[in-house]
Amino acid sequence: MNLIFCAVAPILAILIYIYIQDKYEKEPAGLLLLSFLFGAIVSIIIVSIIYVFTGHFIPITNEFSLWQQFIQAFIVVALSEEFSKYVIVKYFAQTRKAFNEPFDGIIYAVMVSMGFACTENILYVLQGGYEVAIMRAFTAVPAHATFGILMGYFMGKAKFSNNRFKLNIAGLFLAVLFHGAYDFFLFIRFIPGISIGAFISLIIAIILSRKAIRIHQEKSHFKT
Repeated sequence: MNLIFCAVAPILAILIYIYIQDKYEKEPAGLLLLSFLFGAIVSIIIVSIIYVFTGHFIPITNEFSLWQQFIQAFIVVALSEEFSKYVIVKYFAQTRKAFNEPFDGIIYAVMVSMGFACTENILYVLQGGYEVAIMRAFTAVPAHATFGILMGYFMGKAKFSNNRFKLNIAGLFLAVLFHGAYDFFLFIRFIPGISIGAFISLIIAIILSRKAIRIHQEKSHFKT
């Protein structure tokens, strides 16, 4: 039970933080909860199905190959996981009447991302213990949050734009880009010290995420 709490605690902290940032027009609790649950269950199912095909058609035959690790990071992992989140935000959240300002893209995308991260984190922590819980609380969990914020920033803009398709895809692309970069530097651990690249990419993603939140807050049409 303590391990599960350690796995879930950073998820809750991020959800509370993002909820507070939605300053001017709070989203319905039911939709937020459903978004989280869809991320925790549906996106995991989608990713698992995709992994069956990618594992068969894009196998890793040489773990010391930069190219194979690049494909593994950006296509097999990042694109699969972010696409599974994207589908839920686009077809569940973005169509709702409650999705009525650009910031809503961020909050719903983060809810879905944190749902996915919650399931993933519990599995990793139960397997790896407290050391893994602490490490992921400051790395993988906030990384998933930034991927959600960056995706949601553009998907929030897309809802109120004539270029909805381009902006939605831009959000997916940016999430995949940062997710892939983060994983790639971790996957090529056979190069000494290269993993620092993952933390650099995470820091950049955090900086951009804070800016994205601020921009949508300032431009909210509910702001008085």
